[in-house]
Amino acid sequence: MILEILKYPNKRLKEKSKPVEVFDSKLHTLLDDMYETMIERNGVGLAAIQVGVAKQILVINLPREDNQQYKEDLLEIINPVFLKQEGEIAWNEGCLSVPDFYESTTRFSHISLTYKDRFGNDKLLQAEDFLSVAIQHEIDHLNGVLFVDKLPILKRKKFEKELKKQK
Repeated sequence: MILEILKYPNKRLKEKSKPVEVFDSKLHTLLDDMYETMIERNGVGLAAIQVGVAKQILVINLPREDNQQYKEDLLEIINPVFLKQEGEIAWNEGCLSVPDFYESTTRFSHISLTYKDRFGNDKLLQAEDFLSVAIQHEIDHLNGVLFVDKLPILKRKKFEKELKKQK
């Protein structure tokens, strides 16, 4: 089922997400719906809070060299915890909750984290470059932070101006 994506400046996007404690069919349905919604909206990542669920859940599916997204590449990350963050990379980010706005941000280029899968199994992931950026972007959502919140003041003013034009 395609879910509605909350758009900036919806106050729910600022909410801090809570850890998932129950790994059941309801969670599996949410994960499946989040994946469907992300693909339908041409996204590469989606956090549960973006569809109004304040749980520490995110999905990421990066396109391959052929620019296609394959479901077998899907990452379902629940209750993530960073173990290591190092290096620096600038990336032109966008967000399904901030449509049609892209801006360069600085993130860690290499990360490692622990998380749980849809069945509650412990997982370890090391990521770099685009995947690292995407994971950090989605984990920010779980903490109530949007990428536009991280922009320097002049870029932030540019964003606010473009947002007013859209209304």
